[in-house]
Amino acid sequence: MLKNVRKYQDRLKKSFKIEYKRYIYSTIDFNDKMVGLFGARGVGKTTILFQYLQELELQNKKALYISLDYPFLSGVDLIDLVEEYVSDGGEYLLLDEVHRYEDFSAYLKTIYDLFELKVIFTSSSATSNLNAKSDLSRRVTLYNLNGFSFREYLEFKHKLALSVWDIKDIFQNHSEIVKSLAIGNIDILKEFKEYIEVGYYPFYFDKQTSYYQNLLNTINLTIDLDLTSLGLIEQKYTYKLKKLLEVICESKPFEVNYTKIAALAEISRVKLYDYLSFLNDGQMLLLVDENVDGLKKVQKAAKIYLNNTNLLFAYCGSCDAGTVRETFFANQVSHKYKLNISKQGDFLIDKKYTVEVGGKKKGYRQTSVPLEGIKDVPNSFIVSDDIAIGSGNKIPLWLFGFVY
Repeated sequence: MLKNVRKYQDRLKKSFKIEYKRYIYSTIDFNDKMVGLFGARGVGKTTILFQYLQELELQNKKALYISLDYPFLSGVDLIDLVEEYVSDGGEYLLLDEVHRYEDFSAYLKTIYDLFELKVIFTSSSATSNLNAKSDLSRRVTLYNLNGFSFREYLEFKHKLALSVWDIKDIFQNHSEIVKSLAIGNIDILKEFKEYIEVGYYPFYFDKQTSYYQNLLNTINLTIDLDLTSLGLIEQKYTYKLKKLLEVICESKPFEVNYTKIAALAEISRVKLYDYLSFLNDGQMLLLVDENVDGLKKVQKAAKIYLNNTNLLFAYCGSCDAGTVRETFFANQVSHKYKLNISKQGDFLIDKKYTVEVGGKKKGYRQTSVPLEGIKDVPNSFIVSDDIAIGSGNKIPLWLFGFVY
């Protein structure tokens, strides 16, 4: 069996040619005995495994890549396979799609305890690894991989090297940052519009003509395979999660009515909260809470978004401009910073910065907040679409695609 796995690995290596390394690669501590990388389908987890495999082989390390959805592994005991590999001098084990292996967390725990082996594994659903964490919390270091940031999209497409900017720097020095960006003659607003529609998932560059269809297939696989293989939902009810996504597409984020959503999706209120949690963990939804403390924290999310703008265009078709802007901002910023819904604007970041998101004509008197809006709120900013550069407390929306 080990011979078959190696043969498959060699075949895959020949077709692998991606050199661009994602933002997360340099942050992973590969010296840890067990590392878990999770994220949505299609964001590039397998690419990272193969890049690390190449790196190990250049160091003359013995490494083995196994995808646990290999058909020929059906009925094979993973521990027996690992034992054979270790006996053959194996040092590094790279496991892809671990959630496809029944009771995977118990097997990972056993591998950690029994073998002197470095392990890095991936899972297509955040839910998988979050469940695994209960058994592996003392053993595994987890990393969450997002899709392309706008910065990464520009880097990959134009072969650039662009800096990541801290949110504090963006708020304080946004005009200087924009002027310092080495983007040559690139039309930043044109590129941003393209990114919003098709740039979040790296596989766009391989499947441009069928991108949305492949993205819809990715959604279906996440629900039909990942969530069911984990036992989170029965196969006969997966259509309800897809129906729920359709209902959310038709609802604006600031009009969250849980009773109405449950009725339209034909599910109970109790099941609604479970399903929203599953879709959020699977990175198909993005739930943003109000800024509250204590027992109120367990209340329902204040706003519900699809996870990213590409999902909006693929799943919802026509998109409200305000929803697109808020979805982009929430997706990019929440990956690194604490994001809440603000009572005095659209968002509150790290309990410090208040932000109102809108079009290029958005000003303090045109906010969604009555009277003076956020004008007199400390550390408040207008984040505007369709502007290449800002001034004062008005910042271009696209610049928040540089926080990772």
